Amino acid sequence: MINPRIRTLALASVSAALMGGLAAPAFADSTLVIESWRNDDLPIWQEKIIPAFEKTHPGIKVVFQPSAPTEYNAALNSKLDGGTAGDIIACRPFDASLSLYQKGYLASVNDIPGVAGFSSVAKSGWSTDDGKVTFCVPVASVIHGFIYNKDAFDKVGIKTVPVTEDEFFADLEKLKKDGTYIPLDMGTKELWEAATMAYQNIGPNYWKGEEGRLALIAGKEKLTDPQWVEPYKTMAKWAPYMGDGYKAQAYADSQNLFTLGRAAIYPAGSWEISGFNAQAQFKMGVFMPPVKKAGDTCYISDHVDIALGMNAHSKNLDAAKTFLAWVASPEFGSIYANALPGFFSLQPGAVELTDPLAKEFVSWRSKCKSTIRSTYQILSRGTPNLENKTWLASANVLNGTETPEAAAKRLQAGLDAWYKPAK
Repeated sequence: MINPRIRTLALASVSAALMGGLAAPAFADSTLVIESWRNDDLPIWQEKIIPAFEKTHPGIKVVFQPSAPTEYNAALNSKLDGGTAGDIIACRPFDASLSLYQKGYLASVNDIPGVAGFSSVAKSGWSTDDGKVTFCVPVASVIHGFIYNKDAFDKVGIKTVPVTEDEFFADLEKLKKDGTYIPLDMGTKELWEAATMAYQNIGPNYWKGEEGRLALIAGKEKLTDPQWVEPYKTMAKWAPYMGDGYKAQAYADSQNLFTLGRAAIYPAGSWEISGFNAQAQFKMGVFMPPVKKAGDTCYISDHVDIALGMNAHSKNLDAAKTFLAWVASPEFGSIYANALPGFFSLQPGAVELTDPLAKEFVSWRSKCKSTIRSTYQILSRGTPNLENKTWLASANVLNGTETPEAAAKRLQAGLDAWYKPAK
């Protein structure tokens, strides 16, 4: 039998090393429960992430306890209100998590080793508006672009991916003329798809990423300005290439059409990689949102997606802090990003990836300027909700039922109804 005093000293030594050399309390076989909406990730946590942590932290056990994505917010709030929530909380970006912090449910992570090294953009989804307090450790982002069927490109003689908008539409025309494939695979039945995979995908090249997004928050730009209307004008030209019945096409339909090899180009979020790798029977490639003309600065939506925070009322706060210090480490970033290709580490240092599509997506960070979705921070707190109204406007423009100018005017009027930016 191991001498209890020796075991306690050993655990304290491990904790001290993790906490930057500062002595920390030993853990008497603590168990941490993680709340998350990522129920698809249960095998990855059980088989890869948790064993890696527990191997070097023998005094702490971890249990991953996910809820269904659509039920997570309500279930988590109910558990927090009732005092039954887990120790570690998966944090959605911006207002939902900010509200939990303001209610005292999430603790500050400012003093967790490694957190200070994350960029302000990486922390933006989980910090107070003034940026002074971060309440969740950034984990991963998703990147927007276009996934394409290489067989389709080969068939019609497209030898290089489009870089400019003119090249993009010329390729769509070739695919349409050939007739074998749906040129551009997206539907508008589920409104969010039109906004997320179209407007927020190509838009940053027009409003210049963070420059435009922050100017909109500051009230220095309006949604009726040319740089905010132009993406809609480009989207309005997509319709002839989206295939018969796209107005009734759901998100799952779009996924199936592509993986079955019936479509050529899929406006995408990088989260599709794992599913497409498992289902598609053809070679795939990716290309970034085309710029207006060759040589223009490119911008990508590198949207903060998930973080991990600490239940302020956890009975295992010291163990939770140690776990979050590991989450902030390059070891966790590498394991997570490779176990879930398409969810890119927000670590300040580069993480080596193995999946070829994921490597191509993340390579854009060194070529383009990164931004996050324009509607997510501050601008969707009121009524009407700008994010939800952008869903409808994007679908309407793609469906041809609203002009780009009318859509932009309606969105700005809705924002003006409640949002008064500080001057």
